[in-house]
Amino acid sequence: MLVSVVDPYSGATASPYFQVVGVRQHAGPAQEIQVAAGYANTVTRDGFTVNEKPAPVPVAAPVASKSASSSAPTAAVPDPGSAQAIAAGMVADRGWGDDQFNCLVSLWKKESGWRVNAENSSSGAYGIPQALPGSKMASSGDDWQTNAATQIDWGLGYITGRYGTPCGAWAHSSDVGWY
Repeated sequence: MLVSVVDPYSGATASPYFQVVGVRQHAGPAQEIQVAAGYANTVTRDGFTVNEKPAPVPVAAPVASKSASSSAPTAAVPDPGSAQAIAAGMVADRGWGDDQFNCLVSLWKKESGWRVNAENSSSGAYGIPQALPGSKMASSGDDWQTNAATQIDWGLGYITGRYGTPCGAWAHSSDVGWY
């Protein structure tokens, strides 16, 4: 069997006219692959296996929740330069409205009181978004222990990947007590 692998980004294309001299052509039916759902790439070479990391799937907010609503109380206008003001700008930059900012304010007020140095003594969760462990926030900046903007950037990325929006995270947190 002859297998030809072509890099899809190299600009090369397969040709039905290409034939290797001296190789017997297979006369049986052509092989085909059908993909009915998602797929994952796996490559094995020299005893090492590399799996493509799947994209995160947002957790849907509960539909008929008795205890939670995806809306939160209206947040006050944040003081200029405060962590909440930084967050308001980042929320707007993502194209989210005031409703999402309200949910974020309520969520992080509950989690950390919007304190950069908030630390949960029992779990070790740290910072405004209560990252566990806090060192995960280093992916947004080396100053993750003291910089509100770094923590907020990481926290919004986490919320987007896991819950889709701050209101999705707020609804989950209201229902189960954590996000």
